Amino acid sequence: MDTPAQPNNTVADNATANGGYRFALISLTTLFFMWGFITCLNDILIPYLKGAFNLSFTQAMLIQFCFFSAYFIVSLPAGMVVSRIGYQKGIVVGLGIACLGCVLFYPAAESQIYGVFLLALFVLASGITILQVSANPYVTALGNPKTASSRLTMTQAFNSLGTTVAPFFGSYLMYGAAGEHSAATASASDVQVPYLILAAALLMLALVFLYLKLPSLNHTNSNPSLFKGGAWQHKHLVLGAVGIFMYVGAEVAIGSMLVNYLASPSVAGLSEASASKLLAYYWGGAMVGRFIGALVMQKVSGGTVLAFNAVMAIALILLSISSSGDVALYSVLGVGLFNSIMFPTIFSLALQQLGKDTPQGSGILCLAIVGGAIIPLFQGMLADAVGVTLSFLLPASCYVFIAYYGLVGSRVSETTLIEE
Repeated sequence: MDTPAQPNNTVADNATANGGYRFALISLTTLFFMWGFITCLNDILIPYLKGAFNLSFTQAMLIQFCFFSAYFIVSLPAGMVVSRIGYQKGIVVGLGIACLGCVLFYPAAESQIYGVFLLALFVLASGITILQVSANPYVTALGNPKTASSRLTMTQAFNSLGTTVAPFFGSYLMYGAAGEHSAATASASDVQVPYLILAAALLMLALVFLYLKLPSLNHTNSNPSLFKGGAWQHKHLVLGAVGIFMYVGAEVAIGSMLVNYLASPSVAGLSEASASKLLAYYWGGAMVGRFIGALVMQKVSGGTVLAFNAVMAIALILLSISSSGDVALYSVLGVGLFNSIMFPTIFSLALQQLGKDTPQGSGILCLAIVGGAIIPLFQGMLADAVGVTLSFLLPASCYVFIAYYGLVGSRVSETTLIEE
């Protein structure tokens, strides 16, 4: 999943001119890869633990609920902590907490208690949230300010690379090389090795950033109240926050349900191991679509492209749930391609012409990522009630609002411009 860049900060010294921080930039890029990787791994964890604990779809979706609720709960405290200890120490703290979350998967599997898994996921996501608050400013700081946007694009691409690679890693370690495990034979202990490997990788990164010499950033303690103030007077921002909520919710809900959906005999009848690997095409499509969208939006307005992509996502979902076999399979995977530009486009449209209210507006949009906790949970409830296939009507309805936002809701009202 995409992460918004924080407001640019001034580098206290210009040491980056000689390329001395190239290693630092590479190290920061690995952070984007890691949190994309970890986030996508949830999509394999859901069907696996569902089988291991014999859970309902609603109970299984608590995985995403606990994970993405951390964005809402921890974002503001994380901002205050990082403003006190600094960005570099914030990165180390975030990596340390994420490492702890991964380690907690071991006792969770030993205890065979689903609630301990949920606790581990919340701790892991809390660490990632702190990482996001800390790491993004450095990406803009490490190098020439004129090329800051290209560096951000590169790091976002590595975030998408992480979501593309994760399905192969998770499927191999949880389901076995030949995919011999299934929901019927799943054991909670099978997740211990993957998350211990992640814990070791995060610990190594924490040690690197502990001793790495990074540029000193002139940052200010800027944490305006998000729930009152001028930003709420901008209708296109408020609707944009709803759009972010809907988009993240739909994208995560589809990814979370995809393995069970493709394993359904009425859809593709695949094994869980095979379906898990196909997740790479869903998330990989988002990576490819980002580059295509960047070229298209040089000629076509962002709102128009957003609406077109939303309509295509709706059409592909409806085609998938009304068919079976390869048509159902490839059409639902194709939704990932059209998801690609939605997050950054909604984000930029919502922040247009906010002026002094931009920092508050950015914070509001970041909190709206909690849609990744709410929408999947509701789809799980719907799947229990009417079946997995019809539950995909929920994310389809989310794209209806996104299409509306692209065409109408993103327009800046004239009254707002007069007040400005």
